[in-house]
Amino acid sequence: MVPVKKEELRKLVTETTVEIYEELTPQLIQLINETKNNGSLTEAQKQDEISLHMMGYVKSCTNEIIIEVLAEILGLSE
Repeated sequence: MVPVKKEELRKLVTETTVEIYEELTPQLIQLINETKNNGSLTEAQKQDEISLHMMGYVKSCTNEIIIEVLAEILGLSE
């Protein structure tokens, strides 16, 4: 679907955002669980690692959202 109105673009971006965040969430949860269970890290280090995981997650999601929306608009395939 190539949006022709801002509302259509908004809907496309919103739907893509939900899909991407849901798709990448299991990886984030796995990283967080591994960090929480890492006995070689202090609690402060664990929190720092989890913060880095969260920042990476948001960055990855943002990149994928942009790629997917642009691919849809431009008619690009894999």
